[in-house]
Amino acid sequence: MLSSVPDSSATHTPTIVNLANGLTIIAEQMPVEAVNLNVWLKVGSALEPNEINGMAHFLEHMVFKGTPTLKNGEFEQRIEQRGAVTNAATSQEYTHFYITSAPDDFADLVPLQLDVIFNPIIEDDAFGREKLVVLEEIRRSHDNPNRRTFYKAMETCFDILPYRRPVLGPSEVIEGLKPQQMRQFHSSCYQPNSVTAVAVGNLPVEQLINIVSDSFEKTYYHQKTPTESLQPLSFPVSPESPFPKIIRCEYEDEQLQQARLIMMWKVPGLLDINETYGLDVLASILGRGKTSRLFQDLRENRSLVSHISASNMTQTVQGMFYIVAKLEKENVSEVEKAIVEHLQTIQKESIKEEELKRIKRQAVNRFIFSSERPSDRTNLYGYYYSQMESLNPALSYPKVIQSLTVDDIQKAAQKYLDTAAYGITVVTNKN
Repeated sequence: MLSSVPDSSATHTPTIVNLANGLTIIAEQMPVEAVNLNVWLKVGSALEPNEINGMAHFLEHMVFKGTPTLKNGEFEQRIEQRGAVTNAATSQEYTHFYITSAPDDFADLVPLQLDVIFNPIIEDDAFGREKLVVLEEIRRSHDNPNRRTFYKAMETCFDILPYRRPVLGPSEVIEGLKPQQMRQFHSSCYQPNSVTAVAVGNLPVEQLINIVSDSFEKTYYHQKTPTESLQPLSFPVSPESPFPKIIRCEYEDEQLQQARLIMMWKVPGLLDINETYGLDVLASILGRGKTSRLFQDLRENRSLVSHISASNMTQTVQGMFYIVAKLEKENVSEVEKAIVEHLQTIQKESIKEEELKRIKRQAVNRFIFSSERPSDRTNLYGYYYSQMESLNPALSYPKVIQSLTVDDIQKAAQKYLDTAAYGITVVTNKN
């Protein structure tokens, strides 16, 4: 079934095709001399059982280690010979693989990309070697103080939802994984109905769709219908309750030069997307850029922090609104108090109209600037469709932000950013 997107703008005109085999293809012609294919799968760390936590990321590594028709390393060699680039990434709720090539090379390279995704042989020796690479990646992530702090914050924020687990998984789990477990995981998860393939670049839409569809038919082995019992756990569909009070977690980290403070609130996710827009604006007003309230007050005027920012992290079931600061540990209490006061001011007085106008301009400009390359478009379309089976939230984002009022922002702050009930993670050095 072929359809265009009702809310697409003059600059965004994607076409969506839902094939009978379950595969979804999104295509758009763009007058840039490149084509990007981005293959998104609803496979991520949050959908894994605890016993194999980290499998999705490990598998992302292994798909490049050879297929029945491509030797280990051959895919990369053939890609590089054409001057194309390829990579992949795994998150909590998705894995995606992408390749950018010249338009003339696209039809030759797409089958190679799909072959490595859907037909990895996961050979025992290669599995053992790559396990060491993944374990080293986990070790390096623990050596990064910013990552360590973020992990602590996620554990503070979420009690049950698997967002509290790291994407890479724990070393002890990875060490115990077996090749056959990964083969079963791949067979059960890498199915057409979990795939959104997005192609954007300087080829006609019909040609892009045909190349991807034909390549998939040639490379996807239909006999690979899963017969094993191993399946990812069903993802929880209920968000956790808000913090009932201030939940404080404090840690020491001898490698930190400055302390870290992260204040967080559990907020709506994609399942309740209409509630997220006001929180996006609040994050921008409070802590996005040098003109934001917290940056101006706590860094520029009072010199209490060396860095401060605010973010509204939107995930499917539940998001996390958080404010993070780098500061001297003797300033932690004063900075926490100041952040609370800023929130209370917004809750009582709302924001200024000129602030909202500035954020609206920024939202529109960011949407335009982040859509200039084929890879920008495939990331935008692939993320939203793979997570929501719709592109309307992606393409209507600037319009929705433009429609918000100062009252909408005040109500979002009052409803979700309780100044008497939040999580706070403080990490200090031992000095």
